[in-house]
Amino acid sequence: MSSYLVTGGAGFIGANLTELLLTDPSNKVVIVDDLS
Repeated sequence: MSSYLVTGGAGFIGANLTELLLTDPSNKVVIVDDLS
């Protein structure tokens, strides 16, 4: 099990990176974004 913190998760790169990380169900992903 791996844990990841994605900053800027609402943006294009962050959203695609998050989708890639979540293809492995054992990964834990936390997304942080200020939506600016």
